[in-house]
Amino acid sequence: MDWLLLAELGINGIFVGLMYGLVALGIVLIYKTSGLANLAQGALAMTGAYAAWAISVPLGLPIWLAIPLALVAMFCFGAITERLALRRMIGQPVIMAIMLTLGIEIMLRGLLPGFAGAAVKRLDIGIPVTPLFVGDLLLNRATLIGGTVSFAMILLSLLLFNSRLGVVMRAVSDDQTASWAVGIRVERAIAISWGLAAASATVAGVIWGATQGVDWSLSLLLIKALAIAILGGLDSIPGVLIAGVIVGVAESVATGILDPLVGGGTRDIVASVIILLTLLLKPHGLFGREHIERI
Repeated sequence: MDWLLLAELGINGIFVGLMYGLVALGIVLIYKTSGLANLAQGALAMTGAYAAWAISVPLGLPIWLAIPLALVAMFCFGAITERLALRRMIGQPVIMAIMLTLGIEIMLRGLLPGFAGAAVKRLDIGIPVTPLFVGDLLLNRATLIGGTVSFAMILLSLLLFNSRLGVVMRAVSDDQTASWAVGIRVERAIAISWGLAAASATVAGVIWGATQGVDWSLSLLLIKALAIAILGGLDSIPGVLIAGVIVGVAESVATGILDPLVGGGTRDIVASVIILLTLLLKPHGLFGREHIERI
């Protein structure tokens, strides 16, 4: 066993997992507030990356201005999507609302490349492409920076849920009827959660877009995000951090060690295996709350 290679895979995997976790954060935010599993999060990340590219390249604005504008635009897009589409599903079976989010995912995945073109778009946010050597370790500089930003964003969301707005969102998550009774505007809290989910997806999409380019494949981050959200617990933000590290390291090690043995392709299998094993062995994830209802 090459321990140096294993260390490189593990360290890079940690930061890649944190970047995946930033996408999963949006799924958890929406589930914590509305109890709905959002299957459009991958497309929101893709849309946010396209928005930053469109503002910075065709419009010619500097990237430091394009990213905040994309964040504001995507926050509004998320809130409007909840208002015009998801709110109409009140009173309908939950599975119908989940299928609606999947429909949004599929629509955006086909619509944006159709308008912007299928070619990969280059998004330069100033991250150096040269590798970083720490002793004998070869690390990916873009991954380190992206993972650090993702870690900071996830910690910021933890602080948010300890603020007044966070208390309101937690109250809505615990009991929407009781929240209505005490004067909390439940619909607005859920719309804000969708806006925040779209904003966090935009940051993740910009980071991944700067790393691998902007195209439809960014929407495939949904599978990684679902694996992290399910493993960590759909209503646990700390679970996003732990599960993100687990998924990232598992994927990185599998790619570096198993790919040469089996001929490749293990990267795309790891997330699916984690989803399957979690649902079979621990359906509520590592840190999710069990909801027991008396019948």
